[in-house]
Amino acid sequence: MVAELVERVRAVLSASRPWAVTQVGDPVLRQAAAPYDGQLPDDLLHELLDAMRAHLPGVGVGLAAPQIGIPLALAVIEDPADIAPEVAIARQRPPQPLIDLINPAITPLGAERRVFYEGCLSVAGLTAVVSRHHQVRLAAQDRHGAAYSLELSGWPARIVQHETDHLNGVLYLDRAELRSLSTTAAYEQRWAQPTPTLAAAALGFSL
Repeated sequence: MVAELVERVRAVLSASRPWAVTQVGDPVLRQAAAPYDGQLPDDLLHELLDAMRAHLPGVGVGLAAPQIGIPLALAVIEDPADIAPEVAIARQRPPQPLIDLINPAITPLGAERRVFYEGCLSVAGLTAVVSRHHQVRLAAQDRHGAAYSLELSGWPARIVQHETDHLNGVLYLDRAELRSLSTTAAYEQRWAQPTPTLAAAALGFSL
């Protein structure tokens, strides 16, 4: 199994970039990822995480290993939050520095939730409204095996919940308000406001 994982990672790293991200319907996205326990040599792990980081700019704000066909509990996130100030305020979306998530676990802090549209690199061309915990504690390990803990709120909390879901075989569609489901083109034409209030009224779902 370990040898197979090593060969799979090497194959992914040798593929042309940007990667063709695994799409919904592939079983790897519906299986819980194996906890990372040193299955890869350190240099290969670091190369993989660096490549995942390099994939993000201009493409997305997070990437989990199953999205590139690797069933290990690894993810990376970074959000420059290069958006209009009024949108950043409404969505509580400050810039999120680049971090590695190895074996991440999420603990909700309080009962408060927020509802916004989400998309996913593995569900190309669609977006839908998802309710997420507003504030969470993230416990994970860095690439050197050191444990760390962060308290996150707003959009950074949403990102880590989305990526941790990937590692548990869960897609945002499983948590979405299906009446909100839109093509990306329809969203950009009609519902690309700071909040989904207008979409909720027009499409008939509750916030």
